[in-house]
Amino acid sequence: MDALALEAKGNKADAPAAAPTKRPKQPKKAKRIVYFELEILHAKTKEKLLLLDKVEPTSTILDIKSMFHKSNPQWYPARQSLCLDPKGRSLKDEDILQTLPVGTTATFYFRDLGAQLSWGTVFLAECVGPLVIYLLFYFRLPFIYAPRYDFTTPKQWVVHLACICHSFHYVKRILETMFVHRFSTGTMPLRNIFKNCSYYWFFAAWMAYYINHPLYTPPMYGEQQVKTALMIFLFCQLGNFSIHIALRNLKQPGSKVKKIPYPSKNPFTWIFWVVSCPNYTYECGSWVGFTVMTQCVPVAFFTIVGFIQMAIWARGKHRSYLKEFPHYPTLRSSILPFIL
Repeated sequence: MDALALEAKGNKADAPAAAPTKRPKQPKKAKRIVYFELEILHAKTKEKLLLLDKVEPTSTILDIKSMFHKSNPQWYPARQSLCLDPKGRSLKDEDILQTLPVGTTATFYFRDLGAQLSWGTVFLAECVGPLVIYLLFYFRLPFIYAPRYDFTTPKQWVVHLACICHSFHYVKRILETMFVHRFSTGTMPLRNIFKNCSYYWFFAAWMAYYINHPLYTPPMYGEQQVKTALMIFLFCQLGNFSIHIALRNLKQPGSKVKKIPYPSKNPFTWIFWVVSCPNYTYECGSWVGFTVMTQCVPVAFFTIVGFIQMAIWARGKHRSYLKEFPHYPTLRSSILPFIL
């Protein structure tokens, strides 16, 4: 009996130890999402337009505009302006709901921006009009000048050169609009197209009338003046195109991230060392060249008005650069090196 007991005890010792039982892992508790409840009121009448329930905190203002559009099809997202105060600034499309200074129950105020057009459409309308209008005067269609001049050809060679330069400028702008420019703002109000187009179209007609007039006289200093002006015009046109390419390469498609433009290997971009908006600098230079070439008062007036407007735009962009980038180059001026 003792031998059998010892043998049984030895067999138990030789047997493998039982593996410890593993406790099943407790499933992780899902994070509780705090949804928002949004009320959208009309900014003027305070009429309740929509109540959105269970809006995710990561939703952007553009997402909210899309939800609003589903209930109000007449107001597509580009036509909407949403703000936190009836008279406050519009919120950006990329603003995220949970980062705004609101609670989980928030009120937004809606403003109708009116019918919108894409910037590309506006630019094309601004450029196609002057191109066509100028050619109507160049070919001297009926009812523009005296009947005996209908469909006659101007005698002065500078008139032909001016037509080529004017057409080249606007064809270049059309091609840039189609293939180069990347617009950070998608649309603009429809009413603005009438203001913008009337400006460009009126000046194109005014300039073309006098440059192509049968009694037009060539510039005072003749061929030398015209050739010098042509060199200025072509130099600035090439510079303007180079800057547009540089700005295009600075921004990725669909991105709204702003970056500081810097000079590249292209010599025309070296002006970035001293100017924030050299595209406007070159644009003004082109029209200065065209003014000297034609020696025409309407062209000079258009150049002055254009410079004033572009200087306003340039100063606005320059201030924006200084505000957004603390280490922005201090040597730069807005449009004219060391002056303005």
